[in-house]
This record gives sequence, C-alpha cells and structure tokens, in this order.
Amino acid sequence: MSFQQGLSGLNGASRSLDVIGNNVANSSTVGFKTSQAQFADVYAASLSGAGASQIGLGTKMSTVAQQFTQGNISATNNPLDVAINGKGFFRLSNNGAVTFTRNGQFQLDKNGFIVSSAGLHLTGYQVDAAGGVTGALGDLRLNTSDISPKSTAIASPVVNLDSRSTVPIGAALPATLTAVAPATVPPTYVQPTSDMYNSSTSTTIYDSLGNPHVATLFFSKTATAGTWDVHGIVDGGSYNAGVVLTFDQLKFDTAGQLTAPAGPPIGQGTAQTIGWTDTSVDVTQKLNLNFNGTTQFGGPFGVNALTQDGFAAGRLAGFNVGADGIVQGRYTNGQTKTLGQVALANFANPQGLQALGDNQWSESPSSGQALIGDPGTSSLGVLQSGAVEDSNVDLTAELVNMITAQRVYQANAQTIKTQDSIMQTLVNLR
Repeated sequence: MSFQQGLSGLNGASRSLDVIGNNVANSSTVGFKTSQAQFADVYAASLSGAGASQIGLGTKMSTVAQQFTQGNISATNNPLDVAINGKGFFRLSNNGAVTFTRNGQFQLDKNGFIVSSAGLHLTGYQVDAAGGVTGALGDLRLNTSDISPKSTAIASPVVNLDSRSTVPIGAALPATLTAVAPATVPPTYVQPTSDMYNSSTSTTIYDSLGNPHVATLFFSKTATAGTWDVHGIVDGGSYNAGVVLTFDQLKFDTAGQLTAPAGPPIGQGTAQTIGWTDTSVDVTQKLNLNFNGTTQFGGPFGVNALTQDGFAAGRLAGFNVGADGIVQGRYTNGQTKTLGQVALANFANPQGLQALGDNQWSESPSSGQALIGDPGTSSLGVLQSGAVEDSNVDLTAELVNMITAQRVYQANAQTIKTQDSIMQTLVNLR
C-alpha cells in the first residue's frame, strides 16, 4: 500500500492555501494581481509502459499563474498617482536595472524625477527646448523651473460697434504722442474725455520681462458711413508708456461686416499697431491688433472676445497626466507646458513575467521582450491621473476557495487515515 497519493494531496492543498492566503493578504495592495495554483497529476515512469491499468501517484503543483485582469480604479488626491486602464505596465529603472509594475503610486523626488514608493525612477520620454516630446526613452525627469514670460505681440479684440452711434462732439483724439526717451522731459498728452469717443475697452498686455501694462482702445465714429477711427494708448499714455497712434479706419459694409483692414491676420501693418516702450529695458515694442470678427450692428457696444498672446512669468503649481501619458505642468500665470510623457510596456505572455515582490515583475524568456510604446497605442491601455488601480483579488471568491481547499486537505488526510487502518489490519493478522 502507498501513502503517496494522500501525502501529495495534503501538500497540494497546503500549497493551494498558501496561494489563497497570499491573495487575501494582498487584497488591498495597489496594482496586485491575483494568483492561481494550478496542479497536474503524477504517474510513475516506466520504460515498457503500464497500459490502461496504471494508477497515479497523486498530484503536484505545476505552476502559480497570475491573472492580469483589470482591477477597479479608485480616485486619489495625488495628481501623480496614475492608473492603467487596459493592458500594459509602467517601466521602472534602478540605475539601469529595469522592472515593471502596475502600481502607479508615484511622487516627485528632490531632483525632479518621478519615482515609485521604493525610489525607482519611472521611465518615459523627455521634451526638447521647443516643448516637443522626443523619442529618447529614459528616466522621466520634470523641469520644475519657472516658465519664462512672453511679451505681447498681438491682441485680438472682437467687438460690436453700435451703428446708431453719432459722431463725437468733442475734440479729435491726438494722432500721436512724441516717442519717449528716458532722458527727455515727459511729453504732454491730453487724456481722452467721454465726448471724444463712443466706446472703449481695455486689456492687460505684458512686456519682455512679464511686467503687466494696460492697453486701452478708443472707438470714434466718423462722418463717413460705416467708418470708425480707433486710437490706442498704453498705461494711460503716461511717460515711458509709449506712443499713441491713429489706426487705419475700421470700415464696414451695409451688412455690418468688417471690410478693412483686410485679413487674416488683421492688424499687422505699422498703421494698425500701438507702439509702446518696454519700461524695464527701454525698448520700443509694437502691439499688433487683429479685429477679425468685429461687427457694426444696430445694437449696444459689446466686447465678444478679447485675447492677447503674452503672459507673465509663472511658477509650477501642479501636474496632470493625460490619457496618452503626456505630463502637463500648470503654472501660476495660467499657462500649461508639456514636461514629458510616460511610456508603457506590454508582453506577448504576461504570465511569463518573473515576480520580484514590491509590486514588481521582471522580463523573462517566457514573457518575451518588452513592447514599449505610448499609452493608448497598439495594445496598450490609457492612463488616468489622480487614481490608482486596486488589487484584482475577488475576496468573496478567495474565501470560498479557502473552504474548498480546507475540505480537500481533510479528504486527503482521511485517505492517509484509511490506508493506515488497512495497514494496521494486515499487521494484526495471525
């Protein structure tokens, strides 16, 4: 008689309980993938073969297979927490030693690298000086310096000028203000009064160092039907604030649509610019105006849009990781800037990955070579910022499996007990 079958069954049930226990213990581990103990039967080897009457010797564990199914995604308060929705793994580097993980709990270290809780560097693509993503894969390091200011080059006011307006009764606005030089006596300028124009609007513009200035436009209807003069001043026409110019007249057809100056872009000529002095560096700048979309209808004056392309310097205020892995920096001046892109890796056989612990796997001959690409391309999933992927352990199923494994253990123990009883009977024969 043999106790082999029962003993192998006890060992198998014990190993199964080990796997179940590990799953239960990691039911709250971010990015954990549940495992399944898989078994195979055992037969004695025979050179001549045993035919159809061969009795097996029990069972053995053939493998512990991890199940790479999608876990639930939970929101967090950390914008650098990233969840993968779909296939793929984050690629981590430890001084060149590459591992892979589904745990997207990341943070920024003192050197600007995006790192895991174990201090491993997340890899991806850097950006060039122009802000474009490069194709060079490496440790993802974010530039946390302030964003440089940009002087305003063009403003685009879109207004409606009231066709019912009458010609202003006051004196005409001056065409020019003498150009400023720092050593000269400040020029005089008559500030506009309400009887000199029909409507006005203002916007903030920026010089080359990001200092804000106020540009004001004055619209004056002329005696010629459908024709308006536009004047502009910077910082109220004060000393070191620049010059005042009369623009080419805005002309409208009988339907109230702008016909001159022509565009787009409108306002690129020198007669359609506000010249002003950058007080920080004493350089005369020009603000081009684009009036495309401006109308003259029989309704009240209104500003429908007023944009300009300059901005002040800005400090990095936060991050956001897009579905495509692009890391966008948000700055205090309202601007955004691409800082890098997260790369993902996938494998022909993820079950062949070697588990290393700490939520990491390594490439193996069974898994095949890593296939690296952008999130959302090929077979790779997309990313969700401010979220993590929960463990895919089904706790209810694991508790049921635990009961089943316990019963299997008890049944195999009963097999050994029965074998022992039969052996005792044979020993007691007289």
